[in-house]
Amino acid sequence: MSTRWYPIYQRGNPQLRVFLPNFWMKLVHPPPRQQPNIVHFQCSMEMTKHDIKNYLEKIYNVPVVHVRTKISLGKFRKDIGKGYVVKDDDIKTAFVTLPKTTTFEFPNIFEKKKGGVEDDLKSLEETKKTFKQYIDRNRDRSDIPSWFSI
Repeated sequence: MSTRWYPIYQRGNPQLRVFLPNFWMKLVHPPPRQQPNIVHFQCSMEMTKHDIKNYLEKIYNVPVVHVRTKISLGKFRKDIGKGYVVKDDDIKTAFVTLPKTTTFEFPNIFEKKKGGVEDDLKSLEETKKTFKQYIDRNRDRSDIPSWFSI
């Protein structure tokens, strides 16, 4: 489902339209005592359980058994500068149950990759080489800005 409006008629053939969903999902770190086949997501308030299940199955090919949702009320706090009360946005949390045979492990994004130094040096050399080619190509074009080249 999309709330974006698209023109009904466009000149030329074929009329190409791409319908993009306004949905978003964010993977959230689960609490420490959680079953290995349950995954937590924060998602947009407009998503239903069926939307969440279809989103994960069709786009990411994740087998989903069951979906539970919870809407958490946003916090009320006093604004420091002005002094009036501000309410944070409400958050919809989805608890997605995967099949029993499937386990989900939260990815460690701070883990060092293996063999990183050699790969980094190789990519640095490639970058230097392409930059030198770019400079040589635009050497005689002093009146045109460097970003204006094809």
